[in-house]
Amino acid sequence: MVVAEGGSGSGGNKMPSERQRWETLEALKRSSKGQLSYCPDWPRGEDILEGCKPPLKLSSYSGWVLARVNAQSIQETPVSRSSTPNESTPLKDQLSSLVKTASPASQLDSSPLSSPALSETKTDENVNLLETSYKACPVVLPSKVTEIEGCIRMYEEVHKLRGKEGLRQRQEQQEQLAKAVSDMANEQLKRFDELKELKQHQEYQDLQEVMEKSSKEAQGQQEKLKEEHRHRAKILNLKLCEAEQQRQHQEEMERLRKEEGQERLRRLYSIQEEVLQLNQQIDPNSRHKDLPRIDLSAYSNRGNQICGLVSGLIRTTSERGFPSPVDVVNTERVLQEMRGLISSMQQEIASAVEEKKRRDEEEERERQKELQKKEQLKAQAPVPAQHPGGKQQKEASLGLQTKAEESTMQWYQELQDTADQCVFSFSGIADCKDNQVKKIKMDLQKAATIPVSQISTIAGSQLREIFDKINNLLSGKSVQSGGRMVSVTQHPQGLDFVYYKLAEKFVKQGEEEVASHHEAAFPIAVVASGIWEIHPRVGDLILAHLHKKCPYSVPFYPAFKEGTSMEDYQRTLGYQVTDSKVEQQDNFLKRMSGMIRLYAAIIQLRWPYGNKQGTHPHGLNHGWRWLAQMLNMEPLADVTATLLFDFLEVSGNALMKQYQVQFWKMMLLIREDYFPRIEAITSSGQMGSLMRFKQFLEKCLQKQEIPLPKGSLQSSFWRS
Repeated sequence: MVVAEGGSGSGGNKMPSERQRWETLEALKRSSKGQLSYCPDWPRGEDILEGCKPPLKLSSYSGWVLARVNAQSIQETPVSRSSTPNESTPLKDQLSSLVKTASPASQLDSSPLSSPALSETKTDENVNLLETSYKACPVVLPSKVTEIEGCIRMYEEVHKLRGKEGLRQRQEQQEQLAKAVSDMANEQLKRFDELKELKQHQEYQDLQEVMEKSSKEAQGQQEKLKEEHRHRAKILNLKLCEAEQQRQHQEEMERLRKEEGQERLRRLYSIQEEVLQLNQQIDPNSRHKDLPRIDLSAYSNRGNQICGLVSGLIRTTSERGFPSPVDVVNTERVLQEMRGLISSMQQEIASAVEEKKRRDEEEERERQKELQKKEQLKAQAPVPAQHPGGKQQKEASLGLQTKAEESTMQWYQELQDTADQCVFSFSGIADCKDNQVKKIKMDLQKAATIPVSQISTIAGSQLREIFDKINNLLSGKSVQSGGRMVSVTQHPQGLDFVYYKLAEKFVKQGEEEVASHHEAAFPIAVVASGIWEIHPRVGDLILAHLHKKCPYSVPFYPAFKEGTSMEDYQRTLGYQVTDSKVEQQDNFLKRMSGMIRLYAAIIQLRWPYGNKQGTHPHGLNHGWRWLAQMLNMEPLADVTATLLFDFLEVSGNALMKQYQVQFWKMMLLIREDYFPRIEAITSSGQMGSLMRFKQFLEKCLQKQEIPLPKGSLQSSFWRS
């Protein structure tokens, strides 16, 4: 299509001609910048110079660029009406031929999505699109390249439309297939649900039939069981009635027996109290100065034996339950004997008094005669006074002592006073209600008692660690206890409190641990001896606690005092009384044995790492004194034999090496003189301890040797 030149005159001068514009465009196209490729669809950010690298070519969209560039001039220059017949060809026919050229029928028919109607429809749509575009932009028909590019764009559009149509058809097919499969699955699920419901119904029917059958059987069995239960209930009711009657009868008999037994027990206690009171009237040490020839030791010995028999009888009956009438009769017979003994003693005293009176009268007559002789010899020289030059001879006592020596009792009382003063000195920390002070008290008590509980014969190194821990605590150093550091300096009364609790714990270990395991006496004793040597106050408190819990370690046999209850007197003897019930004799002897064994071990052991130059704080000389005083006192049934056996078994070897001949003389004295005294007051039920003691004596005297005690610490122990 040829565009006519516009207007004449001044209008043509102002606006360049169409040819000039095309020449300008051709010049621009041939320029270096015109050779650059241009694409309106480039993505943003892409390098615009990238098109310079490949060989120069005209862009596929150059026709569209030229159309837009010339849009203004085309609008201003009207189309020439004097066009040739070729130029006046309708635009629609040209576009149709262009589309047909770009999209031949053979190519369209080869696509699976194509159809004649669709091709014609799409072709018409594309032609209309291009026609509309060219109507908006009436320009000269593009060159061959531009036509090809337009065909390519049209082909791309047609191909996209065909692809969309094919995709739509494929989606419809898939939807139809999925719907068919879903319908089939729903039908199968319905059939499965119906079959499952049918099976459940059948199972329910079967289960219901089984349950009905079981229910009928259970009802039948239940009826049988009910009948058996009623029958058994009748039998049991009869038996229960009989048992209740028997129980009531037994309870009544038991009540009567208890009442009678308690009455007999009260009778025994009253007899024992009367015997003890009568025995107090016999005091061999309170001899009348005006009756020098009378000796009450025989009465005292017999009185002590009678008291021992009564006490043993009461203990035996208490362990058995209640005394029998025979026990009451025997005790009353012993009481009658005690009364007869007191009556005989009083008669002897009365006869002695009368004899003294008679002697006094004779002496008075002799004195009168002497005075008369002196008056007759006035002229003669006076007779010089005669001074007694001979020693006064003491009469040999036929019996043994019933009380400890005065010096021993004074020593015992001093130790008890020391313990009481120590308790008073830490009363502030013991009675304080402040939580902080209570916490300090508990920490100190644990630090003092726990190491003593850990003493054992495992290894000498462990024993040394325990000793160092106790010594450091008493020396004022901080020690670890229960995860905290503890020191006696935390409270002004802390040291006295630790002294007392430590000594109490040592004695308690003897009462409990040594009583159960005799070998434990030696490690406990060696630590106690070492602490005693460094801290003498601990040793005094150990003795005070030991004497209080075991008066036989003094030795001291507490006497019954008027006004003292039987429970308090039994506590004084060392028995544990709980709720008016006295502990059994075996347990009592076991505790006393443990404490005596600990004492016998302490007097012979020394801490091996202490001061070798100093003397033992409480050595074998105290053991010899204890043994001598025990043999000078009247024996007690069951107690004396047990304590002598335990003491000699532990410390006999050490005493033998220390005293040699004197020790064997004492052993002979025990066998020949003292053992028969113990045997005379021992009943048939108390022969166990006596026979052990007898076998020990015979074996030692026969071999002339006392073996080392079992569990003694050897030198190899301290290297472990």
